Parts: sequence; C-alpha cells; structure tokens
Amino acid sequence: MSSAEATNPAPPGRRRGRPRIDLRRIGRAALLGPTARDRLPDAIGHVAEAHRAHHPDADLAVLRRAYVLAESSHRGQFRKSGEPYITHPLAVTLILAELGAETTTLTASLLHDTVEDTEVTLDQVREEFGEEVCYLVDGVTKLEKVDYGAAAEPETFRKMLVATGNDVRVMSIKLADRLHNMRTLGVMRPEKQARIARVTRDVLIPLAERLGVQALKTELEDLVFAILHPAEYENTRALIAANPTAQDALAAIADGVRSVLRDAGITAEVLIRPRHFVSVHRIRLKRGELRGTDFGRLLVLVGEDADCYGVLGELHTCFTPVISEFKDFIAAPKFNLYQSLHTAVAAPDGAVAEVLIRTHQMHKVAEAGVVALGNPYAAPPEGAEPAEDGERADPTRPGWLSRLLDWQQSAPDPDTFWTSLRADLAQDGEITVFRCDGGTLALPAGATCVDAAYEQYGEEAHGCIGARVNGRLVPLGTVLDDGDTVQLLLAEDSGSGPSPDWLEHARTPAARIAISRWLSAHPEGVKVPASVPRPPSAAVSTGRRRAADAVVAALPEAEVRLAGCCTPVPPDSVTGFEVRGGNVTVHRAQCPAVRRMEALGRAPVAVRWGETSACRVTLVAESFGRPRLLADLTEAIATAGAAVVSATVEPPSEQRVRHTYTLRLGDAAELPALMRAMRDVPGVYDVTRAQRPAQRPAAP
Repeated sequence: MSSAEATNPAPPGRRRGRPRIDLRRIGRAALLGPTARDRLPDAIGHVAEAHRAHHPDADLAVLRRAYVLAESSHRGQFRKSGEPYITHPLAVTLILAELGAETTTLTASLLHDTVEDTEVTLDQVREEFGEEVCYLVDGVTKLEKVDYGAAAEPETFRKMLVATGNDVRVMSIKLADRLHNMRTLGVMRPEKQARIARVTRDVLIPLAERLGVQALKTELEDLVFAILHPAEYENTRALIAANPTAQDALAAIADGVRSVLRDAGITAEVLIRPRHFVSVHRIRLKRGELRGTDFGRLLVLVGEDADCYGVLGELHTCFTPVISEFKDFIAAPKFNLYQSLHTAVAAPDGAVAEVLIRTHQMHKVAEAGVVALGNPYAAPPEGAEPAEDGERADPTRPGWLSRLLDWQQSAPDPDTFWTSLRADLAQDGEITVFRCDGGTLALPAGATCVDAAYEQYGEEAHGCIGARVNGRLVPLGTVLDDGDTVQLLLAEDSGSGPSPDWLEHARTPAARIAISRWLSAHPEGVKVPASVPRPPSAAVSTGRRRAADAVVAALPEAEVRLAGCCTPVPPDSVTGFEVRGGNVTVHRAQCPAVRRMEALGRAPVAVRWGETSACRVTLVAESFGRPRLLADLTEAIATAGAAVVSATVEPPSEQRVRHTYTLRLGDAAELPALMRAMRDVPGVYDVTRAQRPAQRPAAP
C-alpha cells in the first residue's frame, strides 16, 4: 500500500482510554463561525484537555487568542487531502500537548505556519504574543525557494538548528509538525513521499533520538518504514496480525512480577509495552523465528530511584536473569536524558521477557525527552542560586548540539552542510573523555584523537603532533573509549598543518571541515614541524650521508642502516653485514644477531664511526607504577638534553611498568649520564639499552 496514512499503526505511547481525535471533523467545525468569548472554541477543546492533564493551572486564554488568529488567517486554505488547513496546526499542537509541552510551546505551535503561509507578520506575532512565541515561530518558518533555490531545504534546517541552539522548543515543534505531515503523506506522489521519508530518516529521526522524544521517534520510524520498505513493512504487519495472542505469554510473566513485588512490599505498576513495527522487524532479523514474548516488553514503574534497584533485586532473585541483557542507564544516563534499568528474565517454561524498570518521572522523560522539561528558560525560583558563570543553566544544550552549532559555521556551502549534517547525525551514541587539565570533551562514539584535538583546540589542532591516551603515546588515528584521558601534543611551529591522511581518521564534521579547508588553502603540501617524530623507516637512514651514523670502509657506495634490535651508538664496538639490495646493517658487536649471522656463514663488513658524536638510542626504563611517573621521566630526559623521538608505555603488570624511549643525543658521551638521571627518578629501578629480538637474517 502506498499510503503511509493507511498503513500507519497506532501511535506508540498514546494514552489508553482516550479515543483518536477526528481532526477532519474538528477542522470543519472550526469554520462554522465564532464562539462565545468566555470559553475556548470547541475545535481546541481536546488540546485544552490534554494540556490541563499535564498543567492543571495553565492559563488557556493565550491559546484561545492564538487559535482565533490561526483560524482566521488560514481560513479558505486547504491541505492537499482536502481538509481545512487549520486541522494541521491543531494536530501538531495536540501532539505536543499530549507530550506535556508548556503553554508557550503550544501557542507557537498553533501559529507555526501563519508567517510562512498567510499575511501574518513576525512583528504582529511579537506584538500580540511576546518575544518568546515570536522566536519559536520564526525558528520553524521555512526559507523561500524563490530566494534560495535548491539550497532552501538545507539552509532551512541550518536556520532551524541554530534557533534550536538558543531555544530547544523550536525543534520540538518541528518534530511534531513532521509527524503529522508523515501521518497524512499518502496524498503525495510516491516519489515525493520517498524524498520526504528519506530526510525524515536521515535528519528528523536522529534529532528526535538525541532530544529523547521517543514517542515521536518510534512513530516516525514506523511511517518511514512503511514508505521506504513497503514489502518488509507488510511482512511485519502480517506477522503481528497472525499472532493476536502473542502477548499472553508476557501477560503471564507480568502477573508473576506483580505477585513478586507485592510480596516484597514494593508499590509498582507493571505494564505490557507492545513493540512498534520497526522494533519487531529488528528483533526478527536478530533472532529469526519469534516467540510470544518477543512482541513486547514489560515496563515496571515505581516511585523512587531506590525502588528501581529493589525491583531489579527481586526479579533477579525470583526469576532466572539473563545477565548479558542487563544495562544500568540510571547510574549512567544516556546522552539524551534517558534513564532506565534494562534486564531480561526467563520464566519456568523458558520464555524470556525483556523488562524496563524506571520511575514515573523517568518514564515521562523517556517518552517526551526535552519536551518534558517544561520551559528550561524560565527564571529560577526565588532563592535559587544562579549559575557560576552568571548565565542561566540550559539542560537542553548537550554536547552534540554544541558541536553541531560550532562546525556549521565553518560550512558555508549548503551541500557541505547537508552532507556533514547527515553524517554527524548518523553517529550513534556519545562518549566523554577527560583532558589532562581536568576538563572533559563530549565526542560521538567512534571519535579519534584527531577529533579530540579539533574539539579542544579548534584550528590550532592543525599543529597536533601526537597524543597520549591514559598516559601512553598513541597514533592520532586511535579510537577513543568512554572515560579515556587524552593529552594532545602540539608543535611549537604555528605554521605546521595536518596530513591528508588525517581525513581518514576524522569522524566529526568539525575536524573534517577544518582539515579539508587547510589542505585546500595549502596545495603545496604539509610543512612538517621540526619536533614531529620521524617515521621508523627514516629513523635508520643512511649513515654514509649523515655524519651522525656509521660509515662503511670496505663498501663506500653502500647505504648504511643502524640495526633496530640493538641501536648502536658511538663509541660502541660495531660490525656490519651486507643485506638484500646491497645495503649494510650495523650491529653492536655483542648483539645476538651477530652470532646468528656468523653461524649462517655471513661475512662481516668492516665499519667505523664517523667524525660526529651525535647518536640515536633506545632505552628501556623498568619501574614501579605511581602517579606522575611518566611526567617525571620525561622531565629528566629533557633536563639531560636529549630529544624524545618516540615513546611507549606498556600496560602495568604486577605493579611494574616498562617505558621504552627512542632518544636523540647531541653527543654519545652524554648517554651514561642520561641513564643515571633516569635511574634517579623515584620508582625507576633499572634503565638499559634496548635489546629486541632481531628478525631472521635475510639472504644476501
């Protein structure tokens, strides 16, 4: 079936006992004439009822005035379905009222299309309803195609997101607006249905998820599913219809849960939550054949946070828990305000039921997200302490929104913005990493050290030369985990820039846009900072051409490399062996590799040190673990005049830590003093030259 309206399942989260409202009838009634001034028009009586259910003391007079203006301005306009246009703002307002939106949001919702589609102006809205309502209406007003052409849609979303950064209620109205449009999309041409559904899937549904408005998100997912995947949708619908008694198994487990909690003295409401269509489809893909308990979940609602854990303990005691399904989103809430305990228990017959445990307030927030916050911009109650920075605290400005608002400023091209927005919203989840100065960075899951650098330093991150994660030097492409501690190392040379391969590691639009802009502005290439460590292959470059390395007496044209297994330095006794390609590798005379090569009959090549005494050496420091050990060792090395080329810190083993440093010294004679200085660092019990196993000698 091509009509989304015809195939739409009942919206999840709708209150039991309240019949679905006939908006067509309401729209026709709205055109019958004026009503008495002392009561609300009948057409918005349902809105008033839903609003008063959440806000018993709400002043409905402003809603009456907003409705009168909306109805009179839209009079004579009709939707493509033939309905009076006023049915649309009424439906959008009713959606928000049922979610618990406050009066200002509902007022703006009634007026959200007046400036765009009628003669009403923003000045008129501001004069009659105030600055806040005017801001919300302006935030959801589309930009004209006649002015922006093909860029109208992305630029409208940019405008809307910027407005959301100042007042999240803008996006609440947009989500409800898109939900009602999706409910009635069946009158559109199939190709237009598909285009709108794709934008809904790529942009609006992720935004609903990030704002925590699950009631809107789940219904939008089902509507998009019906349009973009009609065959799978129909199969899922048929599967649900063919199992009308599927929830009997859940009902039996629910009765058992009620009995257990009643005996434990825990007051709780136990409900069966049917899965929406997309959820059933995903479960079927994951598990194959479905059992009755797979068509829904149990929801346990209690009064206090502590009761949630009490319920969990009783369930895990009286039923067989499925430990792998346990998740605690109360102690560690999701980034979109969601809090709940998730678990699964098995009944005596082996049926497994998923269980959600939360308080009534948590449930309200889980369904309505930021809408449940009321007006987050209202002045604090008398006596409340102001925020430390003197500004009002805004719980609706999470890290993902702040990042989005930052990077969109660097994307003046609508196509870049539109592509980056979809990519950003496709990132699932968020992590928090700690900076070495005690601050935190909020990043999308899968972010790397490159993303952290641009999040912390902006364009100064162009000069990033390395990173330490949890005290260990790591490549910039390292993926970060939630809770990691990150120290980013910047070059002193402000003219340095990123490498093109950073684009492969960047996950956030801010990093990708900044790197791409720098590379476009510097087509001549990257200027490598002097303090950037050379790649390992360059670390053993030719001694013949560099006075710091060995020279060959017998083979003056050969390229000389210092062996990585023993890293010889002047004045070590050294010997060389010819390897594939005519090159010569130089080892310390006592290196085990020398004995292996001699046993294979390989003839040594006479080598000697050049005139310079500069050298490169790898040292291994064995120590007991303690705070600031890495910092103290690094300081000792710097004080001794050595330059750190690279360093690694192995994970602690039995309270012992191994640090491996590759260092550059101006004079090899300074090496003994350097090693003594490192041994003097508290906690370090030995410092030795590296003796790594050499690879099997290659045939000459």
